[in-house]
Amino acid sequence: MHDLKLIRDNRDAFVAALARRPAYAEEASQVVDALLDLDSKWRGAKTAFEQHRARQNEASRAIGLAKKNKDEVGAKALLDEVANLKAAIQKDEIDARDCEEALKKAVSVLPNLPADDVPFGADENDNVEVVARRFGAATRFDFKPKEHFELGEALGLMDFERAGKVSGARFVYLKGALAKLERSLGAFMLDTQTAAGYTEINPPLLVRDEAFFGTGQLPKFEEDLFWASAGEGRFGLIPTAEVPLTNLVREEILDEAKLPMRVTAWTPCFRAEAGAAGRDTRGMIRQHQFSKVELVSITTPEQSLAEHERMTDCAQNILKLLGLPHRVVTLCSGDMGFGAQKTYDIEVWLPGQDRYREISSCSNCGEFQGRRMNARYRPKDSKNTRFVHTLNGSGLAVGRTLIAVLENYQEADGSIRIPDALQPYMGMKKIEKV
Repeated sequence: MHDLKLIRDNRDAFVAALARRPAYAEEASQVVDALLDLDSKWRGAKTAFEQHRARQNEASRAIGLAKKNKDEVGAKALLDEVANLKAAIQKDEIDARDCEEALKKAVSVLPNLPADDVPFGADENDNVEVVARRFGAATRFDFKPKEHFELGEALGLMDFERAGKVSGARFVYLKGALAKLERSLGAFMLDTQTAAGYTEINPPLLVRDEAFFGTGQLPKFEEDLFWASAGEGRFGLIPTAEVPLTNLVREEILDEAKLPMRVTAWTPCFRAEAGAAGRDTRGMIRQHQFSKVELVSITTPEQSLAEHERMTDCAQNILKLLGLPHRVVTLCSGDMGFGAQKTYDIEVWLPGQDRYREISSCSNCGEFQGRRMNARYRPKDSKNTRFVHTLNGSGLAVGRTLIAVLENYQEADGSIRIPDALQPYMGMKKIEKV
């Protein structure tokens, strides 16, 4: 959400920043002017309401005085005026409400503004690698490496066909050692992230519209969510634990001394857009249901830049401990999510695909979500409040990490070595076909 006063007072700067989002490159000026026109109409309707209400109160008092003075003509004129004012006030209220609703809708679908150091670009091809964050060399074999689904199916531990009968496309049954591998990865990630200072949370998986609005899924991405109805109304299945974790602070005023607040959760996630554009139709890369360990930080504006780097370090650390080669890229303005101000993507090497694939996105949202949630903090020695800054990242996507382990630790015979860091969780050193 954006500050209307800031847009009003800095119209040209806001247009220039919005135009750095490629989708708005040609129309930023028109969009902002339409917004400001609605804002002007809303403020005009409010002013008219206040003026008419003040005159109504004044005329009502004058009626009593006119009657006391036996001025029936004057009293009648005042009564007629009050009646007319009542109709005008009702119209003002309707106009103000309609303008306010239209204004809120127009503002709510505007994306966050890219940070100044975010590269301008149209899509993933314009992302820029952070070379200093690259880890390890691409894994190479003296045999042709297989993709994860080939390995999993050959082991008899990954079943897409039966999952398709039960749930349709983009679901999978993991069995035996692969089911244990996913569980082990999730537990390993949680143990590592809590040791890094994140507090473990077990959050709700169903949330209300207000929570989705707070983190930016609504109203723009309603069709990408899975919905359920109950006696209490509509609920949505979370697409990421970012939603319930970030909303922990909605409509609250926090003590600055308790920031940054860092929380983590391992949850299932549900996304109806998993099959967008027919990408990754084979295997586990893009599914409607997957599990993820999420990292969320609530900070002050002064802390958020450093917190972004720290969060990315924590996400990368999982891959380093697992010995998985990866790189980090700064997303360009056209590839960045709706609520993000700046995003680092961590991309793990997948030998079966002979390419890097995204396994985590770590985003700084600035005060964008704080405004939508009305989440604030009170600075030390101040009576005023400020909106919090929020950050979120995957630490990591568990299913994609499983994929990376399968492909990077495969043997020529189709067995899978277990990374040293996971062996205490797995109780084995290798997964072989039974």
